Amino acid sequence: MKVTEVPAIAGAFLFEPTPFTDERGLFCRTFDADVVRSVGIDPDAFVQDSLSRSVRGVVRGMHLRSGEGEAKLVRCSYGRIFDVVVDLRPGSPTYLGRATVELSGDTQATLYVPAGCAHGFQALTETADTSYRIDREHDPSEDVTIAFDDPELAVPWPLPVTLTSERDRKAPGLAEVLRTLEVKAP
Repeated sequence: MKVTEVPAIAGAFLFEPTPFTDERGLFCRTFDADVVRSVGIDPDAFVQDSLSRSVRGVVRGMHLRSGEGEAKLVRCSYGRIFDVVVDLRPGSPTYLGRATVELSGDTQATLYVPAGCAHGFQALTETADTSYRIDREHDPSEDVTIAFDDPELAVPWPLPVTLTSERDRKAPGLAEVLRTLEVKAP
């Protein structure tokens, strides 16, 4: 498994497995505790796995958690997604940096999103399943959403946005969120 640092976001990593394919299909290891540990991430910290299924053009995000934040491993297990991470940790050397990466079921690459970073994605295929491995139990009182179309974020969504949740449509812009957000520095 190859590990690459994501330069625009301090502490973010891309884990790229080596899929084995033959006439039966594909097999690969999508999580390896030793590899995760080798870059300073505690593999035992993850407490919850979740899955979302989206249709082409759907945007989910930009989401994060206040307080201690929430680190996550994100993988597109089926289809393709355009994934976005924005660093909102005031003490980070990449504060307000933005990284985009395409994740797909063909590669099974996993993106590590550090706590304190906003995350969102757009489904690029008719169906896209996105898996999350999260290091904290969900607490709705800590949910923070930033407008996915905020000009200050300037996310270059590759497709017209076909659908979002009501929460995402009504989200405030980045400037408003930053005025009230409490995220602990790394």
